[in-house]
Amino acid sequence: MLKYIVIFAGCMLLQSDAMEELSWSEHYKLTWNDFKGQPNPDTDAVAVTASGITFSYSIKQSNKKVVGFKTLVKAFFYPEHSWCKAEQVDAHVLGHEQLHFDITELHARLFRQRIAKIKPHDDLAQTLQELHKTIEDDLANMQHTYDAESNFSIDVVGQQKWKDSIAIRLKATEKFKSKG
Repeated sequence: MLKYIVIFAGCMLLQSDAMEELSWSEHYKLTWNDFKGQPNPDTDAVAVTASGITFSYSIKQSNKKVVGFKTLVKAFFYPEHSWCKAEQVDAHVLGHEQLHFDITELHARLFRQRIAKIKPHDDLAQTLQELHKTIEDDLANMQHTYDAESNFSIDVVGQQKWKDSIAIRLKATEKFKSKG
């Protein structure tokens, strides 16, 4: 007897039934027109990128033993929850925001890379959920470190170091890039 278990787990900053989302693509770079949310007047921030990783999986069982699985990992940008103060932004700030999205894609790739090493086993669902949590934690930590070390794009040298570093890491994980 074959049995399939399907699970969906998502990390979205905000959830809605009809949330607009843009999939990460090496052929598309964000523009200020993608930032459709209302700016927060109570912060010094001039732009915010809302992005995240969605994750789903199905597990195939036979005679109560896990015999296979499939996963889907996607990196998304959420226009309705991303915003900018149009009079205070420029191409440099847009590059900073794009890199936030690229960091999300990097973690989607790292997630896929780690999943590729997993063999079917009885605690597979728990293993996948723990890996998902680890990736989400790593993503959040890197996003915060990036902002700190680039001083939210103000430190031009720090910003360039991050841009170069993420480009190298994306290249190194190209085999696991998002399709589409």
